[in-house]
Amino acid sequence: MLLHVHQWGDPSAPPVVCLHGVTGHGERFRRLAEERWTSAHVIAPDLRGHGRSDWEPPWTIPTHLADLVETTGALGVERADWVGHSWGGRLVLELAAAHPERVRRAVLLDPAIQPLPGPSLHLAETELDGGTYPSAEEYVQQRLASSKLTQRDDVERDVEQHFDLLPDGSVRRRSCQPAVVSIYGELVAPPPPPQTLRGIPTLLVYAPDFGLVREEQVTAYRDALGDGLEVLAVPGMHMVMWDAFDETATAADAFLRG
Repeated sequence: MLLHVHQWGDPSAPPVVCLHGVTGHGERFRRLAEERWTSAHVIAPDLRGHGRSDWEPPWTIPTHLADLVETTGALGVERADWVGHSWGGRLVLELAAAHPERVRRAVLLDPAIQPLPGPSLHLAETELDGGTYPSAEEYVQQRLASSKLTQRDDVERDVEQHFDLLPDGSVRRRSCQPAVVSIYGELVAPPPPPQTLRGIPTLLVYAPDFGLVREEQVTAYRDALGDGLEVLAVPGMHMVMWDAFDETATAADAFLRG
């Protein structure tokens, strides 16, 4: 499937492909692209079941990888730097395992390497009838309550980019809920081993206070990759592009500039 793609920068510049998390969308990378990665061609697709891309099943990892290969290939991108947040980070790991020739460098932003089954089940159950909020302000307040470092401007921008206003004043996120539930199930399956990234310079940015990336995972990646891995722990919660924008942007920019 050809995915809907958001792009910033000169198409002749080095490509950086950015992958969002579950329930997210490609435009979450706009600020990074416009303020920090101005010398790159930033490509951020809406993954299958999200945003303005088609929502048909299957929503398996191999299908998502096939979508990414087809979409970047149609843009003339055979090899790129890949940035993945959460579910997008797991997809970068899977892509490096299946198509290592396509991954020049990897930036993992609080990646969902392998979430624990219990929390994944809870999130999947929550999303069974999720995606709709009584008002835009209700969504904003829920997001702000989840982290003291999240800024209102970031959440309001998310509403503008990723929600539809319904006739009764409620808002609906542009995500296919069956796809969301399915992805939470995919994530608990065993990931590629850390050794998959040997030979691929990697930056891991994670939020210890959120706990998605566990310390034993960080240790395993350090042991496997040695000097090929840079690690940065940042304050705040899962949305590191919001809660720790400066720290995340500065580290990623320096890393991608080599």
